Amino acid sequence: MMIKDINGDQPKLFWVLHLGGWFAWGVIGKFALTRALLEDTAPNYFLYVMVITVIAIGLSLGLRYLYRFLWSRPLWIQGAGLLLGSAAAGFLWLRSRSYIYTHWVENSSDMDAWLEKMGSAAELYEKVSYMETFISGWTVMLAWSILYFLIKYYRIFQEVQKSALKSAAMAHEAQLKMLRYQLNPHFLFNTLNAISTLILERQTEPANRMVTRLSSFLRYSLDNDPMQKITLEQELAALKLYLDIEKVRFEDRLNLDLDIGEEASQALIPSLLLQPLVENAIKYGIARSEQGGLIRIAARVFAGDLLIELSDDGPGVELEDGLIPDANGVGLRNTRERLAELYGNRHSFRLSQASPHGLTVNIRIPHETALK
Repeated sequence: MMIKDINGDQPKLFWVLHLGGWFAWGVIGKFALTRALLEDTAPNYFLYVMVITVIAIGLSLGLRYLYRFLWSRPLWIQGAGLLLGSAAAGFLWLRSRSYIYTHWVENSSDMDAWLEKMGSAAELYEKVSYMETFISGWTVMLAWSILYFLIKYYRIFQEVQKSALKSAAMAHEAQLKMLRYQLNPHFLFNTLNAISTLILERQTEPANRMVTRLSSFLRYSLDNDPMQKITLEQELAALKLYLDIEKVRFEDRLNLDLDIGEEASQALIPSLLLQPLVENAIKYGIARSEQGGLIRIAARVFAGDLLIELSDDGPGVELEDGLIPDANGVGLRNTRERLAELYGNRHSFRLSQASPHGLTVNIRIPHETALK
């Protein structure tokens, strides 16, 4: 939990990395390595390393403010600032290290005597040692600067990626809501047409019953969150509200047969998934048969998937590539698109001819329950 809190707090994360990195360099990269390479070091060498580490911390903090000033500038200016800033910090670090070393760790008179013994090679040694120390300091500062920019750009990349994922999620949610709410006007249009027909035929009592049941169904539809999945049992309860409306038109010509497994009844599905399919079965099956017909819904859980089969025994329709040709309704198309948005390639939706006649719809989606 503490690591997550630090990672979410950018100033705190900077100080943890900044101080931790520099003290790791001082203790391991400078002191421990020097002790491993040399047989002996000065008594106060560890304090010297800690002092130059603190100086490096201060100098790199100055680089941080420089880079923050250059952050909104063009990339080439940032690159030039990185190189020149690292060189300046490396030079200042070199001067301070040389001064502290000669005035604290090694006595300057002892150093002069040692150089005098070296004779003509002393001047070359001093230059090589100076350049080596400068290059070492500049390299360390450059490494710090590169890490600073890399972490900064990585965090920006993370923010952009998070924003893109959030935008994609919002677009996905908007698409699902659009598809879900599209069912309401589609269904309402068909139902109002039926009510209008009953009124024109002066069948006022059936028309009144249909309006009352339409009100109950729409209240249920609008009260449910379109993004929230419901159990198959709840979906069937809503479907019965819809069938109550259709029974006003078809009376005994419309029958429903349910064969729902106990485990399947508690499986989660998108709300109002079955209503447009039943509406399609009524339109292409029951309504075209003088005797009416039967709509059968079966559901089982198998191999981690929920399998739903909806069929009617109407006259059936000719299918082309698994689609109903010349079908202008939104019901089947809406259902396909909703399933594709929710489950991607983890679902299947297939139409086929029923035996001996009629249409069958098979749906396979991942089995989910409210307990997950």
